[in-house]
Amino acid sequence: MSFLSRLLGTAPDPREAIRPLWHRVVELAREPSFYADCMVADSVGGRFDLITAVLCTMMVRLEASEMRAESALLAELFVEDMDGQLREFGVNDVVMGKRMGKLMSVLGGRLGAYRGALVAKDRERLIAAVTRNITFSESADETVSAAAVADKLLALNDRLAARSDQELLKPSGIW
Repeated sequence: MSFLSRLLGTAPDPREAIRPLWHRVVELAREPSFYADCMVADSVGGRFDLITAVLCTMMVRLEASEMRAESALLAELFVEDMDGQLREFGVNDVVMGKRMGKLMSVLGGRLGAYRGALVAKDRERLIAAVTRNITFSESADETVSAAAVADKLLALNDRLAARSDQELLKPSGIW
């Protein structure tokens, strides 16, 4: 799609086909057991950390198939959503670009940290990545909590691997 087509709105937005997948990522990251059982901090930071962890798990799955373009579109939806969230928090246009650049850097770094562990199904490496990148509540035993989150991400990774590309894109696809 050309820039002019997107600017003038004459072509459909390719992200719309991926939007249900983005909503499912957010839904999975809001699963109460992450906060109650795994002791992820129920705060803006903790929720952001978990969304990026689930998003990275999904992106690793998409990259392993013929859906690399969809992985990039999913990242664009992440940026769009975070832009809206930051604006709701009162971040103004002057610093928005800098904040968005930092968020993309964070996503890229976390994707690198999670990708290797998820592809190798290396639980210990994933626990280390989770420990570095997830904010836990103050009362959490970080070692136990990181292992619980890592186990849930590995289980999600397995569920995603068992689904076809078409199943992932279905709005009602439960996985």
